[in-house]
Amino acid sequence: MTSAVVPGLPAPGRCLVMGVVNVTPDSFSDGGDWFDADKAIRHGLELVAEGADVVDVGGESTRPGAQRVSREEELRRVVPVIAALSEAGVPVSVDTMRAEVAEAAVEAGARLVNDVSGGLADPAMTRLVAQARVPYVVMHWRGHSAEMNDRAVYDDVVTEVREELLRRVDAVLAEGVDPSMIVLDPGLGFAKNAEHDWALLAHMDALVGTGYPVLFGASRKRFVGRALAAPDGTPRPVRERDDATVAITALAAAAGAWCIRVHRVRANADAVRMAAAITAHAAPSAPSGGGHAAAAQDAPAGGGQAAPGDGQDARSRGGHAVPDGGVDDGHEGGGRSFSVGGDRAWEGGDLPGDGGVSRSSGLPGSGGAGSSGASGSGGSKRGGASEGSRGSGGVAEGRGDSGGDSRRGAGGAFGGGGPEASAVSGGGGGFGGGRGAGGGRFSGGGFGRVDGLGRG
Repeated sequence: MTSAVVPGLPAPGRCLVMGVVNVTPDSFSDGGDWFDADKAIRHGLELVAEGADVVDVGGESTRPGAQRVSREEELRRVVPVIAALSEAGVPVSVDTMRAEVAEAAVEAGARLVNDVSGGLADPAMTRLVAQARVPYVVMHWRGHSAEMNDRAVYDDVVTEVREELLRRVDAVLAEGVDPSMIVLDPGLGFAKNAEHDWALLAHMDALVGTGYPVLFGASRKRFVGRALAAPDGTPRPVRERDDATVAITALAAAAGAWCIRVHRVRANADAVRMAAAITAHAAPSAPSGGGHAAAAQDAPAGGGQAAPGDGQDARSRGGHAVPDGGVDDGHEGGGRSFSVGGDRAWEGGDLPGDGGVSRSSGLPGSGGAGSSGASGSGGSKRGGASEGSRGSGGVAEGRGDSGGDSRRGAGGAFGGGGPEASAVSGGGGGFGGGRGAGGGRFSGGGFGRVDGLGRG
């Protein structure tokens, strides 16, 4: 979970939520809904009531193909809204590429300048931000909306976006902007196609690892709609992409994002709080006679990263690992639990584990190569040689009987390297490591090597 603090903005110890107010007639997601100043002000207050930490007010659409509006029109749209929200105590950012608009917005109470061009559209912007001493979002940008799609050409999008952003940071610093005021944004959807966007999300650590706070804005964007396309290929309608946006928000927050920018706040505000609660308990702790074991010392043989809670040299044969506790024969199916290295695992019976009746069924099970229990061979904790929708190796890898190997297992929905991975993301997708070779929905090809969220 991010610990970044940006001067002058909320610092709740978790990922922030930025709610969007587009005072425009033509934005891709809600163009015209808040074009009236009074409606825009009410909407901003509603977003805060739903949990927004910051409200981002913009008066110029940056959707692909959008034409620019005049400076006077942009000022007319945003300044009254920013002034009213600021007077009500709302932390406001202004979404603009123009230094004059940013200056007027800061005078009206804006606490942050969110510049999608990273200072490239208006050379005066960085000097204004330096003088005003307000936080500044430097977004990756290769050109205005009318031309940016033609510039979505990369050999390695993650590396190139990171390097281009850091060059812009150097330029911004040279103009006198305080380093503590800089926030990075990879610019999802700006001069990028869907594969580029997914690759950047799969490698959020590449930007978080720079040490600068990072803002991610995936809400309702085209690549989300295409991933949710109907059988005939029709993308999911814009306003029906909010649930998927929440999933990205949770992953971004857990990856250390400083802030996420969204159109619908409540569910995303819940998501960042859940991510904070989970990551707060992710730090390894040494067990004393039971409980969750500390993180594994070594990465498993099959590739990927060792997951917390794996524990020493765990050799459980499958099933759900639970806190240490000896033998328990009082469960259906006569399953017997045993513990090794601080974990309890099931052996037999109807419950998840080796040789249970859930073999090749919807329950977490095991079996020979090719069985298809929902959690694959070895249940949800360890080992195994077969693939299910969670794949061999299960949820948390370790040095199991058959070498469970990735965060989500070899092959399967979040697989990482099984020889016959065959579920949703095929071999190598998802959180795991390794190189998959299988025929899942996203298997084969994809983005290349596997070390992120979905490069299968």
